[in-house]
Order: sequence, then C-alpha cells, then structure tokens
Amino acid sequence: MRKFFDPRQLLHAPARELHNGGFTDYAEKPSRAETILAAIGGAEAPEDRGEAPILAVHDPDYIAFLKTAAARWADAGRSGDAMGYVWPVVGRRPLRLDRIDALLGQYSFDGGTPLTARTWESAYWSAQSALAATQAVLDGERAAFALCRPPGHHAGADYYGGYCHLNVAAIAAQAARDAGRPRVAILDIDYHHGNGTQDIFWTRGDVFYASLHADPATDYPFYWGHADEVGEGEGRGATLNLPLPQGTMIDAFRAAQAQALRAIADFGAELLVVSFGADTYIGDPISAFRIETPDYALLAADIAAAGLPTVIVMEGGYAVEALGENVASLLSGF
Repeated sequence: MRKFFDPRQLLHAPARELHNGGFTDYAEKPSRAETILAAIGGAEAPEDRGEAPILAVHDPDYIAFLKTAAARWADAGRSGDAMGYVWPVVGRRPLRLDRIDALLGQYSFDGGTPLTARTWESAYWSAQSALAATQAVLDGERAAFALCRPPGHHAGADYYGGYCHLNVAAIAAQAARDAGRPRVAILDIDYHHGNGTQDIFWTRGDVFYASLHADPATDYPFYWGHADEVGEGEGRGATLNLPLPQGTMIDAFRAAQAQALRAIADFGAELLVVSFGADTYIGDPISAFRIETPDYALLAADIAAAGLPTVIVMEGGYAVEALGENVASLLSGF
C-alpha cells in the first residue's frame, strides 16, 4: 500500500491545551506521526497540488485567517500560542470583526486547539498527503494511506477545533468528486464524532457520511453526532450516525461498522474515504472504548471486503506508545 506524509506536518507543536477546565500538555503532538512512520516503514512525500482542492471545501476568509492568525496574535503583543477565549452564542448575528481575539472565537468552537506560527504549514501538507493518497487510488491503487497530522474531521468549512484545522477527509472526498466519481462515501471510525465532516456534506446527496463514535450525550463534541441527525434537503438520508456507549468492545464496534458498510453499499458509493482514529484503543488516555491492537486488522479486512477503492486518512489516537502498532495493524488488514 502506498503511504504519504511530509515532514513539514511535524512543525505544528503547541505547548498546551485547555482540557477539562485546566491547561495540560498538548495531546496531538508531533511524536504521534513519528511513531506511526517508524511502525509502517516510512512514507512517500506528497506532491504539492496547491490550494484549489482546499478551497473547494473551505471558506476563503477562513483560510486567510489560518494563514495569519499566529502573526496577528503576536502583533497584538501576546506571547505563546494563539488561543480563543470568547465564543458567540449559537444564533448570534454575523459580524465583520478585526481583532484577533474575536476572530479566534469566530473561527473555532473549542479552547483546546491553539494556533502556532507553523500551524498553517503543517495543516497544508496534511491536506496534500490526503490529496496524494486520493490521486493514487484514482489512478488505480486498491487503497492508499495518508498519515494526516494534524488530523481533520472536526474542522468545518469555516471553523477549527478538536486538534483539526483542514478537513482532510472532506478534501479527499471532494477531490474524488471533482475527478468524476459521482458518489463517494466517508466512513468515520474515530472515537469522536466528525462534526466538521458532517457539517460540510449536511445538505448534499452526493457524499454519504457514516460515523461510529462515542455517544455525544457523554463525550466530545457533544453538540453533533446524535442518531437522529440524518442530513437536510438533498442530503437527507446521506448522514448515518451510530453512537456507541463508553466501554464498547470489538464485537459491538464491528457490528456497527457492518451496518455502516451496508448503508454505504446501498448508497452506491464508488470510492470510500476512511477517517481512521486509533483513539478507540483500550489504552487511549482521552477515550473510553476497548478496542485492542489485533482488532484493527479485523476492522480493516471488513472494510476491504466491501471492494471499494479506499483512501485512508489518519485522524485521532493519543496512546503514543501503541499508536504505531495500531496503525500498522489496520493497514495489514488491507
């Protein structure tokens, strides 16, 4: 299987995040990617396909903000990483604001995703890795893997959060659509719901989004991912949420994945993007499922049996000491 990663994806390295009401070390650290690379035997550098595929998914004003936020934070006399601390209430009227403090709240939905002077560069090359894997599959590879770091599925068209800045799964799916694949599916098997991916395709009927995740009644991101969220307008029925309780083990997870794969088959998808998060692992420090390392090969074999050209993009997974083995297990299933 071809695998893609660019070393510039390591440059985003915030010091701290706000978690459970206090500051702690940033969990989405560069060593996550390093341990995966060591376990999978390295990866190819992606080509630079430019910003156009990113702008096919993300709002131009949001992209301009990501490029300049850290510098504007520093110009305002602030030290450290740029972090929001004021967020508008849902339904508050849109305003054109210029102060960096206001913009951080406008374009984010949590306080756990700081921006650094290298965030844009890392996120850009994370997206390029996803695009390279997508092109490999479009060119005939059965499956390809993008080691996307930072991850992407919490990022919406015009917001970031959950360690995510550019939605790599959405960028991959849109690139496949733009290349002529009329029906594309995204299977999200991260511990947390991919709220950004759901939002991006919420009103569209050409991209099916299926997510297995911790019940948002108990787990982040709380406000998305409930079972009654099915899409709107032309997208009604093209979103499938399968929330699972804390403590879920492989048999229940595998059964839910089988349900999602049946729905994807019924949709008639011609290409599959898998948002893979290894934070479903039993030892993950911020999650509460009980999937074990050999289980990932079983999940991957079930996905491969669907017979779809498959782009795998890396999402979460924070048990760094086991992360490489977990990813290698998943890839072995293909």
